[in-house]
Amino acid sequence: MELAQVRLLVTDFPACYRFYADVLGLKPQSGAASGPYEKFSPTTGSAGIALQDRRVMAELLGELAESATGHRSLVVLRVDDLDAYCERISERGAELTHGPAPMTDRMRVAHLKDPEGNLVELQEWLLLRTDRA
Repeated sequence: MELAQVRLLVTDFPACYRFYADVLGLKPQSGAASGPYEKFSPTTGSAGIALQDRRVMAELLGELAESATGHRSLVVLRVDDLDAYCERISERGAELTHGPAPMTDRMRVAHLKDPEGNLVELQEWLLLRTDRA
């Protein structure tokens, strides 16, 4: 078994597409900016994040018609230099809700939300940094 992707059900597909592609800088698979589906990949690793128009799944399953409330997901992305990455995405319109700040002695994190309110955690693994003592 292999994890293919984590898929987020969204109502404003174009806004979410722009967030993951233009703000976070993930690579879209096909360029389907208006949906109803797109997979995004980071520059390294094999895991992916996909967006699915919520209406499509509601029609398919006969449920999910109402908007989601509360935090139902947390997308986690590892970056090499958290401060530099947060600065870049802030310049592109991202609004951090927390951090960058230590989470543990091994990790620093920052948090933000996509246009649908899904939480995104950016992690910098301190053990992988060679310039820290």
